[in-house]
Amino acid sequence: MVNAIRGVLLECDPAVKQFILHLNKENTGSHSGFVIMDLDETHLFVDESIVEYLQEKLDDLHEKSYQFKKT
Repeated sequence: MVNAIRGVLLECDPAVKQFILHLNKENTGSHSGFVIMDLDETHLFVDESIVEYLQEKLDDLHEKSYQFKKT
């Protein structure tokens, strides 16, 4: 019997992938986390319910990394 898992395929550079894996490890309590499968160096298959959370975390990281002066 085939087991289907609903998720989202993410493509990102290796640094962002490591950040996502770090978030997954931080948020893993008694459950297995939101990363369903680590496919290769630039692809992850993740739970679809976590996409907005990941976008927020990546936006926060981007803002912290690239602070621009207002003119």
